[in-house]
Amino acid sequence: MSPDPTPAEISQFVERFAGVLANSGVPTMSARVMACMLVSPNGTMTAAELAESLKISQPAVSGAVRQLIQVSFITRERLPGSRKDHYRIRDDVFAAILERRNNALGEWESSVLSGVDLFGEDSVVGRRLSENAEFFAFIREDLNQMIKNWRADHPAR
Repeated sequence: MSPDPTPAEISQFVERFAGVLANSGVPTMSARVMACMLVSPNGTMTAAELAESLKISQPAVSGAVRQLIQVSFITRERLPGSRKDHYRIRDDVFAAILERRNNALGEWESSVLSGVDLFGEDSVVGRRLSENAEFFAFIREDLNQMIKNWRADHPAR
């Protein structure tokens, strides 16, 4: 691959990666915006730049960036001398995504444990639910430690 990919190659990469993100549960338009911002040289883009690059409407960009801001994957900022909003993707966006998913595992664990209380620890269902709660706790603890290790080795820039 050449050191300077063509606009067509960049677009193909963005759409391919956005598809992977969408298949993992990220809303399609938000996935496209994330992928596009990820490959922007400085990690910031305006809504107009996103719309042009992705060949989508301004309202589609607006909805996607609103969702991404709400989950803290991107930030809105004003550059000195500019009257336009610029959106910046977090350097650690994928660590943030996994951190959110890890928090969801805590909710799954808590919910499953309420089922253990409902059915009783010694019932067939209670044992099954209890084992799943243990699994969620195990994964959550390991993932939490991995994210901490990653951030310790890769401080924010």
